[in-house]
Parts: sequence; structure tokens; C-alpha cells
Amino acid sequence: MAALPPLYPEWLGDRIFTAKHGARFPYVVGEMARGLTTVRMVVEAVRAGCLAFYGSAGQSLAVVEQSILQIQSALDDHPHAWGCNLIHSPQEPQMEEQFVDLFLRYNVMRLSASAFMQLTPDVVRFAAKGMQRDASGAVRRARYLFPKISRPEVAKQFMSPPPEAMLRALQQAGQLTAEECDCAAQLPVAESITVEADSGGHTDNRTLTSLFPAVAALRDALAVEHGYAAPIHLGAAGGIGSPGAVAAAFALGAAYVMTGSINQSAVESGLSEAGRAMLAKADVADMAMAPASDMFEMGGQVQVLKRGALFPQRARQLYSLYQRYEGLDAIPAAERESLEKNLFRAPLEEIWGQTRDYFLTRNPQIAKSGEESPKVRMALVFRWYLSMSSRWAIEGIADRQADYQIWCGPVMGTFNRWVSGSVLEPLENRTVSQIAWNLLEGAAVISRAQQLRSMGVQVPDAAFNYRPRILQV
Repeated sequence: MAALPPLYPEWLGDRIFTAKHGARFPYVVGEMARGLTTVRMVVEAVRAGCLAFYGSAGQSLAVVEQSILQIQSALDDHPHAWGCNLIHSPQEPQMEEQFVDLFLRYNVMRLSASAFMQLTPDVVRFAAKGMQRDASGAVRRARYLFPKISRPEVAKQFMSPPPEAMLRALQQAGQLTAEECDCAAQLPVAESITVEADSGGHTDNRTLTSLFPAVAALRDALAVEHGYAAPIHLGAAGGIGSPGAVAAAFALGAAYVMTGSINQSAVESGLSEAGRAMLAKADVADMAMAPASDMFEMGGQVQVLKRGALFPQRARQLYSLYQRYEGLDAIPAAERESLEKNLFRAPLEEIWGQTRDYFLTRNPQIAKSGEESPKVRMALVFRWYLSMSSRWAIEGIADRQADYQIWCGPVMGTFNRWVSGSVLEPLENRTVSQIAWNLLEGAAVISRAQQLRSMGVQVPDAAFNYRPRILQV
């Protein structure tokens, strides 16, 4: 009735993409902030044939520097198939500059840029640095940017050449050469755009089936408008936690897929054992939106685990107080006492003292603003709780388990249901390589079953239900 050639997991995505980035599989282990995507996870993922990004967001420059050195030492035979994360820092824009300086100094060739709503000079600087023309006159990149986007208008900025005024300002500041600026004006800021649907952490809660086609159509129009010679590869992220989801992403036209939430339950994750155990019990409805520490004043939110934790409602309580009152002293005595007893476990003035001391060394201007403005001081104190809650989850502080902030999307529940009763249900078997290989193998099996079905072959439903197993590739 039909004849089909072989279908290998390596062939599911765009082979130009995998060749360009030194990966065997069209699969990216995404960055998870505060080192949740650890050095160990990056190394193991790259050795398994994947591309991986270290979770540098929320880490100090010194920690990130040491982590880069460790990765470079461990992956001297795979120098290109990894990168770091650069997160937008609207409250501390100087941090973007300092991190880009660090990445350039250590010749990090790939960055996954997250939470950006518009281009910033330092993102453009990284993308353009080292560009030059070859003997034939074609522009060649030295570095690659992987922006994570959830809105077409943001994607358009990264899929277009950088604004001329921004390039010239960078040249005048001595941060780019004239040749680098001229080359950058011929290419999109990024050639790999990660289309991020509903996900853990910062998310717009979009669905992949609505967002991806919109960005793909925009990509095609911009390629014609600007006459790009090289393709812009679109990746799919958010909700990637089952073979069916991986197969669907490639069917939409994704060049690669990126996983995030599910890798937090892997043995190489930086999340504590207690946090990983909480994730392993999660179902698809066990998530909630909560105020974000880095965008608290602007009302930014992140998606987190709510099963077994009181963090979401406690964080929303803090934001409600921030909206209603002009400072800590304006909070009614009963509510303030409750905060000090249940959330902060210390007087609010003591928390402010700790926060002020922290910013005096990190960013004195923020400390000064807190001293001068009661409203700013209240926001900084509340952000202390939001920041510490993720640290407690990473460190596994037992008496703070109810306050754990664990970033994840509904896909964690999908993944748990898929691995239930299989070899990947026990946490000790959830390695980043086995997760990746099983998702890819399963996606290939499901894609092949669908190909047979499209040719008129009666395929049983069980053919679309790939079960995890221990794989060697």
C-alpha cells in the first residue's frame, strides 16, 4: 500500500541548523535561571548530541565566569554546541552590559536572550561583534543569538537588521567597528528565533499552534523584503514535554525544539531534591501565575508550581499590598504582623536593612532610591521574598518548602503522565539525555505512524503512544 524511507530523530528538524551549531539532534536544552540548568546539565546534554544553554540569569558575574570556564574545560571537544543566557534587566540595565562584556571576553558564541520586549544596544552588540565579509564578499557571523519571543512584534525586531541609529551609536562608543556595523546592517539580528508558547517562568500563555504560524509568516515576509541569503530558523518552546508535542512542533515547521520545565526534574538539575520531588507529583492544572521579582513594580508575572506550595497566593498578597499602600508604615498593624510572622519571619525593617546592604554593593542607586521613597522601599522588601523563595527551592531549605517558587508550566504534568509507570518515572532515572532521546525517538515513531496513516494504512491508536525506555544512541 505504501513505501516509506527510514526516519531518524536526527532528521526531524532542519539539518542546516544542526550542522551550523554542532549538534547531532535538533533539540535544545533551554536555560533555566539561577543555575537550574547547571554546568553538569549543559555538559551532559551536549555530549548527548544536543545544544544547551547554561542558566546564567540571576547569577553573579563571578559565578557565571567560573561556570563558563568549567564548561569550556569539559567540552573542549565540543566547543560550539552550547551557550549562556542573557535575560533582560529593565531594573538594572548595566547588568546586560556587564554580562555581554563577560561573554565576549570568554568568546561565548551563543546566547539565548529571554524576556526582551525590544532590542537593546548590548543585544545588538553581541550579535554584531566579529562580523566580517569573506573572500566572496558574503557577510559571516562570529556569534549567534537565540531570542525567546512570544509576540510577533518582538520577533520582528530580531528578524530585521538592527536600527541604523543603534549601530552608529555603538560605533561612536567604540563598541563596534565600522565593518561590523556595515555587516550587521545586511543581516537580521538573529537567525535562530525560539517561539515560546505557554511555559514556566516569564510567559504570555500563548498556544504554539496560534503563535508559531504567525511568526513563521512574518519570517517569510521579512526574508523577501530584506533579501536574506541565509534562512531564519524558528524553534518551538513551551509545552514541549511529550513525543506528540515534539512531533507536532516539527510538523508546524520548527527547525528545533527547546525544553525547559521538564529538565528541572532531571538528576543534573540545580533544583533541590525536595523541589524535584514536588515537580514529579505535578499534574497539568497544578500551576498558577504569580508576581515576578524582576518586574514586580510593572506587574510582570511568572508561571509557577502551586501544588504543595503557598508561594503563588502569598506573592499575590504582596502585590496587592503594594498597589494599595504607599509604604510599609501604611500597612495596617494586623497585616504587617502577619507578614512578619508567616512570610518574612523577621521584622520588615530588618529585611529592609538586609536588602539595602545588598544593593549598596550591587547597585547603590537602587539603595538610595529605597531610602528616599517609602514606595520603592516597600517594593524592594517585597522583592526580597520573591527572590529568596526561588533560592529556598534551589537550596532545599526544609522549613521553607511552603514558600518554594518553582518555575514550570502545565507541560510538567503532561510529562509526568507520559512517564508514569515507565522507566523514567523514578527521579533517579530522569537524566537530561534519556529525556531528550526518548522525546525525539517517540516523535520519530509518531511522525512515521502519521505518514503511514496519510497513505491510507490503518494504523492502530497504540502506534501514537510511545512509551519511555532506556536508550543508547
